[in-house]
Amino acid sequence: MIHARGLVKRFSDFTAVDGIDFDVVAGEAFGFLGPNGAGKTSTMRMIGCASPVTAGQLTVLGMDPRTHASVIKARLGVVPQHDNLDAEITVLENLLMYARYFDVPSAVARQRAAELLDFVQLAQRADDAVEPLSGGMKRRLTIARALINEPDVILLDEPTTGLDPQARHAIWDRLYRLKRRGATLLLTTHYMDEAEQLCDRLVIMDGGKIIAEGSPRQLIDRYSTREVLELRMPDDVRARLDGDLSALADRVQALPDRLQFYTSDAEHVLERVRAMGLPLDSALVRRTTLEDVFLQLTGHTLVE
Repeated sequence: MIHARGLVKRFSDFTAVDGIDFDVVAGEAFGFLGPNGAGKTSTMRMIGCASPVTAGQLTVLGMDPRTHASVIKARLGVVPQHDNLDAEITVLENLLMYARYFDVPSAVARQRAAELLDFVQLAQRADDAVEPLSGGMKRRLTIARALINEPDVILLDEPTTGLDPQARHAIWDRLYRLKRRGATLLLTTHYMDEAEQLCDRLVIMDGGKIIAEGSPRQLIDRYSTREVLELRMPDDVRARLDGDLSALADRVQALPDRLQFYTSDAEHVLERVRAMGLPLDSALVRRTTLEDVFLQLTGHTLVE
């Protein structure tokens, strides 16, 4: 569905995307995970024919965006990072108006719009104005709008940024249902839980480059341990340690507010720390996440 080799995007002297390679196959959910400024959105804009390729090879649905942009756009569904709905018309009218851009016949557009509003759980708000809708409802409406032309590929740029946890899970549910229908999804995110929930495969980006690729489980198994112990302790106690705990785990990561111990048995490490009599403000045992992988590969967290 999408093929990229040596893909580059430059803005004057700044290189936003620096020679990346990836492929997306039909029916999968493929993610670009990384912090703000990693090059995720620039990559999506090139795929969506909204920004020209600087260098390298890119084909979308077997076509070159430089020569077949209009044909490609007609077969894509796009959910931009920021909702751009028309606030002066109703929920239903937003879908019907957008359908006209794709020359969808009026009767077909109305049928699709009704089905899509039901799919995103907005059927009862069809005749309501857009402006009073909650952020989560607007996001679901934007997703419905992206599906009105029955696209072959759906591009979702930071689909849940700024939403509360309940709204995020509602969006995840709709996207998961699209996956079950066989849709091909491309999404960018800096939420590791979102990537783990939705992506069959993903690439981790930093500084315009791809630094790792695989399924969420493969990346965790390849680059990190099964469990993590997070310890918070008084600053004076931590200052006196001077690396004394490094032998307790496979790797110890010092962050500004905590120490993270990467190990196969975090409870055992915690027992050993407590046996040393160290005063702790808090202790947390958790499973390893994609953010731990990112921290291991780059030395900084996804939200920095």
